[in-house]
Amino acid sequence: MSKGRILILGSNATRIEVRDGAEPTGPTGQYLNETVVPAMAFIDAGYEVVLATPDGTKPHIDEASDSAVHFGGDEAAYQRAKRFYAEDPSMNARTLRSAIDEGLDNYAAIFAPGGQAPVVDLMQDPDIGEILRDFHAKGKPSAFLCHGPMATVGAMPKAREFRAALIAGDRARAAELAKGWQYAGYRMTVFSATEEKVVEDQILHAKMYFNMPEALTAAGAIVETTPEDFAPFVVVDRELITGQNPASDHPIAAKLIEVLEKANVPA
Repeated sequence: MSKGRILILGSNATRIEVRDGAEPTGPTGQYLNETVVPAMAFIDAGYEVVLATPDGTKPHIDEASDSAVHFGGDEAAYQRAKRFYAEDPSMNARTLRSAIDEGLDNYAAIFAPGGQAPVVDLMQDPDIGEILRDFHAKGKPSAFLCHGPMATVGAMPKAREFRAALIAGDRARAAELAKGWQYAGYRMTVFSATEEKVVEDQILHAKMYFNMPEALTAAGAIVETTPEDFAPFVVVDRELITGQNPASDHPIAAKLIEVLEKANVPA
């Protein structure tokens, strides 16, 4: 019998805006390990997972993540993950709106994996905003990994305008638009500026319009990152659980499971 359902918030983005590149956008997507490692851990712990995206189609996996490198060089683990994502029924997406209409009280927690894709759609999606405001108001566990914490911006009433101000380089305007953000004052982590530079230099070959710590700080978050790039790091503040980078896939899954298990312990 299932211990509860975890709603995985997936992205449908395949391109992200860049500057000073050969093209105005660069390839992006959701990271394979960040999606599958936690999903498999949740299932192994006795939870049901439900994947939902803005348009109801399966997230595009970023080619940069489609490698055994993100599974500690373990080829067998990588192949298991690929099979799970391709074949397991839990990875067949539905729309975010359908999950809302069905009733968010049916879900014990939410989890958003990264890859840069959430920066494109989830951080300005109105359905994401509705889901986050509901979970925040009820203090229900909400976990976000790597670029996934950028989805928390979706809780703002003017999330789209906030993102546009960041792209325009108008941080003062962004801070003004962020007033009243539910997660202001929360400690959280996110993919660091120095980690992003590696992606810019080696994968995008172009610069992002803004980095993630800068964006969340402008919104009012207290952002913490590790001094060592790509080292696992998880921050917990109230109901919010955030992980910094792809290497934080196992730790953030374990922390969310721990929080859920504690919540289910009889008084």
